[in-house]
Amino acid sequence: MVAPLPEITNILREVLRDNDLELTPTTRFDDVAGWDSMDLVTVVVEIECRFDLQFELVEIDRLTTVGDLLRMIAAKQALAAV
Repeated sequence: MVAPLPEITNILREVLRDNDLELTPTTRFDDVAGWDSMDLVTVVVEIECRFDLQFELVEIDRLTTVGDLLRMIAAKQALAAV
């Protein structure tokens, strides 16, 4: 199961309590209003729960954009499907 952008957008909207938040794959997390490092942790934990995935700390440190996150989810899902 691939995590589409709308699903990730909904997760970030919930975490940030901003129903108007719009994301693209090029959106940088640092450019999202109100974003901080705890939000990243919350988003990653929520994604791990919803998609039955686990991220390593070093992977989380590399996340800069929404596209990075989408690619990482897709790669983990592909590995799990093997």
